[in-house]
Amino acid sequence: MNGETKRILVTVKAYPNLSRKYGETVCVAGIDLHSMQWVRLYPIPFRDLDNDRKFKKYRIIEVKAIKASNDHRPESYKVDRDTIKVVGSIDTRPNKVDWAERKKIVLPTVSKSMCEILRLSEKEDKSLGVFKPRDVRFFWEKVSVEDQKEINSYYAQKDFLEKQKNPLEKIPYVFRYSFFCANEKDCQGHTYPIIDWEIAQSFRSWRAQYKTTEKLLEMIEKKWIGLLCAPDRDTYFYVGNQLRFRDNFMILGVLYPPKK
Repeated sequence: MNGETKRILVTVKAYPNLSRKYGETVCVAGIDLHSMQWVRLYPIPFRDLDNDRKFKKYRIIEVKAIKASNDHRPESYKVDRDTIKVVGSIDTRPNKVDWAERKKIVLPTVSKSMCEILRLSEKEDKSLGVFKPRDVRFFWEKVSVEDQKEINSYYAQKDFLEKQKNPLEKIPYVFRYSFFCANEKDCQGHTYPIIDWEIAQSFRSWRAQYKTTEKLLEMIEKKWIGLLCAPDRDTYFYVGNQLRFRDNFMILGVLYPPKK
């Protein structure tokens, strides 16, 4: 693949999904450390990557990328997965998170509000951003998992030469934030689903720890509203939209440094 090598701080990773064209993929977004602009990297078959190419959030990666020809959103780039290199990180260890370095890179890209991101989406096709919310509420709703059999069937039919992995699990709940924009006096409020890999993975991994679904959901709420949106946190939401439905934005992740 021709293109340029980009050095990117990865700030968000969505939960994997199945695409008819690309198979199982993950949407990854972050900040280009050269231009200090938001970029979307897609498609990335994350679970098929070699271990030395896999990365967590707040890792710095280098990757060869070209502007996506079938996606006119300015942030969207197609990547050569074989060129991915993890070249650095911002400390994410518990109680040792380097909040100052995260803020140094992320905060210069902050938009005035979600309302502003929506206005720019209409005018300039803006599709990624970060902003400060207020009056945040967290809730969930149960959804059907009837297509899990179809998902399992997809993996059973994979060629034996392809990398084998467990079928992607469809999470039986959709988690959402509702909020108002902190810096928009006429904001009417917004409600968006959370598609961060972290919340889905927490649901899957915490099931063994908590004996009931009610307790599991309580602990997820305790983290995603009780910690990430606590009064002593300077909370920002990462958001992005869908290619086919530009008005449909989603919460891609949360930046939640402690207030000074």
